[in-house]
Amino acid sequence: MGVESVLHPSLIVPVGHVEPVPRRVRGIVDGHVVFDTRRALYVWEWAGYPQYCVPRDDLVEASLIDDDRTEHLGAGPARRHSLRVRDAVREGAAWVWHDGAPDAVRGTVRFRWNALDAWLEEDEPVYVHPRSPYTRVDALRSSSRVRVEIDGVVLADAPHCVKLFETGLPTRYYLDRAHINWPLLRRTDHVTQCPYKGTTSGYWSFDGGTGPHENILWAYDFPTVQVSRIAGLAAFYNEYVDLTVDDTLLPRPTGTPGVPARAGGRRA
Repeated sequence: MGVESVLHPSLIVPVGHVEPVPRRVRGIVDGHVVFDTRRALYVWEWAGYPQYCVPRDDLVEASLIDDDRTEHLGAGPARRHSLRVRDAVREGAAWVWHDGAPDAVRGTVRFRWNALDAWLEEDEPVYVHPRSPYTRVDALRSSSRVRVEIDGVVLADAPHCVKLFETGLPTRYYLDRAHINWPLLRRTDHVTQCPYKGTTSGYWSFDGGTGPHENILWAYDFPTVQVSRIAGLAAFYNEYVDLTVDDTLLPRPTGTPGVPARAGGRRA
């Protein structure tokens, strides 16, 4: 048996690429439907994942207010707008793609993700950003033994694991809780969301001899159906711990933990 690979598939979609979204997409603010469309487009402003572009005619209980300001997003210039929903206005909530943007999206609306209260694909919520059709996420049971240490202190030693493979990210090793040294860990109130896995149910830190190591371990008690095998298990950030898999110490990945390029925040 060979040594555990630390290589993983790269993100391959070029900036400015546009594809149709074959799903109904809706945006919600204060319980009101901002838009409801079956004609959305994906546009890649960076390689990590796309954004939705919505035909302006598919706005429902909302209108746009031109902020008289043009900004350059990753795929080209766009005119910034505020969003009016009934009597409420959310400043700088949207952009309308302008001349110089990819032809297919010109005139469509790209909303700032956090400006809306909820996003739906069909009747399922979407977190953080749209799911890329070119990203694959697989959770596979494995007989690989996993040992986790920081400063020589063993935090976990598991005889098996579930390996989670996500395009553009290093392999994550999800461990049964029985094999984690919980008395050494401190629970925090940190929460992250992932469009492919859902919302974390817990984070833990380790106070070691060299100082605190914050939020190095997380768990999804209720992940998305697609990765149900990680339910109730917990994984450490490879970037922050010494991870030994099948007796081989793996090098720590570089870059922002858990985040494909330009993703805008740490993600488990």
